[in-house]
Amino acid sequence: MNKQYKFTIPGTLPGLNEYINAERGNRYQAAKMKRQAEDKIVMCIWEQMPGVEISEPVHIVYHWYEPNKRRDKDNIAFAKKFVQDALVKAGVISNDGWGEIVSFSDEFRVDKSNPRVEVVIGSKEKGGE
Repeated sequence: MNKQYKFTIPGTLPGLNEYINAERGNRYQAAKMKRQAEDKIVMCIWEQMPGVEISEPVHIVYHWYEPNKRRDKDNIAFAKKFVQDALVKAGVISNDGWGEIVSFSDEFRVDKSNPRVEVVIGSKEKGGE
């Protein structure tokens, strides 16, 4: 696969702090938060990348556009767990393990008027096995 695939998730996704607070408040609240985030992401994938199935190992680049700099970058990037699980749910990749996702990287920017997450998926050679 030499092709790159891209999809955009409007708005922000829950961060680690929000997820931890939800878990502390009610044991089902965190699971609900994860399911809602994944459902939103799956819909974006199906709308923007219909029928895409990738069998080769991939590298994923996350472009996190936040409305401000209030949340720490590691808190924001926690949401890649939701994205990768949604890629599996949507059928884009078969699993989110070491064989399927070789690597990922994060880039952070501020966009007050259009917060979003742009996800770019490209091929990557397996290595270090």
